[in-house]
Amino acid sequence: MSKKGVYNRRDFLKTAVGGAIGAISLPYIIPSSALGNAGNIAPSNRITMGFIGVGGMGTGDLLDFMTKDEVRVLAVCDVDKAHRDKARDTVNQKYGNKDCATYNDFRELIARPDIDALCIAVPDHWHSIPAIMGAAAGKDIFAEKPLAYSIAEGRAMCNAVKRYGTVWQTGSQQRSGRDFRFACELVRNGRIGGVHTVKVGLPEGGSILIETKPAPIPEGFDYEMWLGPAPWAPYAQERCHWNFRWISDYAGGQITDWAGHMCDIAQWGMNTELTSPVEIEGRGTGPTDGLYDTISNYRFECRYAQGFTMIVADTSQFALGVRFEGTDGWVFVNREKIEAEPKSLLSSTIGPNEIHLYKSDDHKQNFLDCIKTGAETVAPAEIAHRSIMIGHLGNIAMKLGRKLKWDPEKELFINDDQANRLLSRPMRGTWHV
Repeated sequence: MSKKGVYNRRDFLKTAVGGAIGAISLPYIIPSSALGNAGNIAPSNRITMGFIGVGGMGTGDLLDFMTKDEVRVLAVCDVDKAHRDKARDTVNQKYGNKDCATYNDFRELIARPDIDALCIAVPDHWHSIPAIMGAAAGKDIFAEKPLAYSIAEGRAMCNAVKRYGTVWQTGSQQRSGRDFRFACELVRNGRIGGVHTVKVGLPEGGSILIETKPAPIPEGFDYEMWLGPAPWAPYAQERCHWNFRWISDYAGGQITDWAGHMCDIAQWGMNTELTSPVEIEGRGTGPTDGLYDTISNYRFECRYAQGFTMIVADTSQFALGVRFEGTDGWVFVNREKIEAEPKSLLSSTIGPNEIHLYKSDDHKQNFLDCIKTGAETVAPAEIAHRSIMIGHLGNIAMKLGRKLKWDPEKELFINDDQANRLLSRPMRGTWHV
């Protein structure tokens, strides 16, 4: 798709964005990139960005994007005033001015017509709503993994990205790593023969908290907005910010934190990026008392129609990473190393007539380049949806304690109403996707 094509689709969104945002009334939105001449991203030749969520991962993303000459950060948003003020000061110091705007409500940032792209780094239970609103508003989006809190919300996000022609990059940065790409190319090109088993190691454990007491909400922290679509609960310091990951109302523990990385690589190597298992079963344990309730020790098996089994287990059973086991050898890869048997595979070359996977050496630059060209990124929404689906399916199977059969096309469990009810969640108040 040409750059001109990208901006034509954004012009089209002027007729649709008002209804799509839903939660607030917005003017028709034309990104600043559409105001330049054809062939230019903007009159300043820069991509303007707004950041939603500037705590842990959001701060890292902000710092990374500000190293890019073609980026100009215009605004930051966070429900914690301390986070957004720190991010504002970081941006202003970078540019030597006081122009960075701050928002408590992400909808106000999305409504700005001078912002081309969003970076979203919020708790999992908030992933879908700002992403869908941002896509409807014509913004391109870099969003942290996992793609969504649930399978149903992930499907809604993919549909929105497709409908509005959004350039989307998921923060599954391993896809921009040489070792991960090379390992998957070895597997895809049959160097270890027919693959029968893929072992995926994810971190075990999490946090254990037996007792917690309600506490006064800190000044400057919009706790009601932090909860958003999740069930109401009394404020406790141990509930919020990074700790959300260990509470099932907001996330799925280590499984959904890391499946978007390691299961993603497993899918890439097996050429199953656009499908999912057909059968899932497993067992897992976790805290039985207290605030934290996500599964911390686990093992589940996923059987694919393609004839192989993916086993996902915590690191008390498998090394952190992905091991492809075939009839003629094996390949193991993680963030520290790549190993293989036979070892000669590691010095082999992928020939010009063999399968070469998407090459990206800089995850955030890949996103920016695709904004300019309209090309698909290395970690698009649909692929991220299928990757994290494995984690969601595993959590559901372990919660129910029985084997489940799954239809990858319909994205439904087969003849199992109880399991299908766990594919989505009710949202509190007026929030919806």
